[in-house]
This record gives sequence, C-alpha cells and structure tokens, in this order.
Amino acid sequence: MMLTPVHRFRDIERKPEYLQPEKCVPPPSRASLGTMWFIRDGCGIACAVVTWMLVFYADFVVLLVMLVPSRDYIYSVINGTLFNTLAFLALASHFRAMLTDPGAVPKGNATKEFIESLQLKPGQVVYKCPKCCSIKPDRAHHCSVCKRCIRKMDHHCPWVNNCVGENNQKYFVLFTMYIALISLHALIMVGFHFLYCFEEDWTKCSSFSPPTTVILLILLCFEALLFLIFTSVMFGTQVHSICTDETGIERLKNQKPTWERISGWEGMRAAFGGAFSLAWLSPFSNLDCKSPPPAGAAAAAPASAIMTQEEIEQFLARDVAIQVLHE
Repeated sequence: MMLTPVHRFRDIERKPEYLQPEKCVPPPSRASLGTMWFIRDGCGIACAVVTWMLVFYADFVVLLVMLVPSRDYIYSVINGTLFNTLAFLALASHFRAMLTDPGAVPKGNATKEFIESLQLKPGQVVYKCPKCCSIKPDRAHHCSVCKRCIRKMDHHCPWVNNCVGENNQKYFVLFTMYIALISLHALIMVGFHFLYCFEEDWTKCSSFSPPTTVILLILLCFEALLFLIFTSVMFGTQVHSICTDETGIERLKNQKPTWERISGWEGMRAAFGGAFSLAWLSPFSNLDCKSPPPAGAAAAAPASAIMTQEEIEQFLARDVAIQVLHE
C-alpha cells in the first residue's frame, strides 16, 4: 500500500513536535469516562454566572415588583407558576448543556494499537489532530477553548461554557427556547403592569417606590427584549442546522457534504433521542442514541488490505491525514 497526504482546511498547526507519537498519551481508562464534564475557562464561567444572575433578577422583578403586590390572586398564582416553571426548565437546560460532554473524541488515541484496530481499507482517509493527538472522526473539529476535538461541533458558546456538539445540542436548543419564552412572558407582564400602574395609584401597584419600580421594570424590559431576540435567532439557527444536518462550522466553511444527510424530522429525532414525546421538552431526559463507531472504524478487512506497522509509524510521525490508495 502507498500513503498519500490528503490536505484539507482543518485549522490545525502542522508543527513537527505535535506529531510525534511518543507525545500522545494513551486514551483515558473506562473508569475516568464517567467523570463530570466541565470546562475551566474564566470567560465561560463568568458568562454562565451572569446568565443565572439575569434569570434570578427577572424572577425577582416578576415576583416582588409585579405579582406579589397585585390584588388579583388568581392572576398572580397562574403567572408566577408559569414563569417560575419556565425559568426552572431554562436553568436546568443550561446546567445540562454546560455539564454534558458535547462529543469529545478520546484524547491521545492516535496510537499504533488504535490505528491497527481500525483495520483501514484501501480508499479510506484518516485524520489526526496534532493538538490533542486524536484520530478525528468525520465532521469533528478541534475547539481551542475545550482543547478537544468535538464530534459534530456547531460552535463554542461562552454562555453555556461549553461546545455545542453531538451530545448536548438538545439541551442547548431547550435552553434557548425556554429563555425566549420567559423573555416573552416577562415583556407581556411588564406591559400589563405599566397599564395597571397608569390606571391606579403608583404607590399601590408596587411595594417599592415609584422611581425604583420604573427603573426595575425598564431594566427588565430591556433585558427581556434583548434576550428574546438573541435566543429566538439562536433557536431558529439550531433547528435549521438539525433539520438540514449541517453544523454552523460546516455552513461557514461551505463544506460539501461527504456524509449521508439525515434531514427534516429524522434529524430532529436523532438530535432529541427518539420519537416525538414530552421527553423532547425535558432537560432531564437522556438521549437514547447509539454511540457512534470509533473514528474511521470499518468492517474487518482482509489482512492484505490492512496497514502495516511501518506504514502506521509513517502516519504517526509525518502528517495529519493519509489515504490508503492501493495494496
């Protein structure tokens, strides 16, 4: 067999020191795979904290400024229950999106043993990421913040302090949807409260002074309007990506699909983990998806079509991509 470099735009540094196989650590053990996923990025952690604080601020204004002083008990109970339920689901979705492994490729699996286990056939292309010493599956991209290759990476979102990828896209979609809903709900309640205060005495429509009430309501109105627009756009973008089976990175790079697309309703079923049910709307339901095969995995090939030890070592030491052309 002959090895030929295959060059594609992958946003990677081709520095020789990254390509030495002895620099690659072995794949993590099975015991370590169950550990919690959390990205230690200062900017992302700050954005995540700000997100929670903004939701708590909105809840504070809705409850203590608008609903508790209201004379209509039924109106307060219904809207308070609805708003807090949506806010709880939004924060739960944010929590799951932040702490769920988005689909990270095992770090340091570019080893002789792993490549031998792939049993590569003639015509197959294998990519190696020189930054994390991993064999990259198709449609995987390296994230400079997570410092890992992520399967079906859409983008890295600082607001959830994580990448949006194959395993947590559902939770990110739910997060944007619930934030958009509570933002719309807050805007509607602010509008009704202003009308109520204009018709009644301002000192009776809130437990705070009129200037403080106006400032709190205006800030909530600005926050709700801003996040309604932002999260609605993100929600629509994510649903479009799922239905067209094209990630944000693939769309920006204008990549021609080399995979069999799963579009429309089938794409939604794959992203949300099965047939449509109430579990789609729950951030507590796990994705019922089969794990994808290892990068480059294929059916067993004849011994004459499998890479030799010498060819594997050439791949590990020379380049980031090879194509097995012929025997």
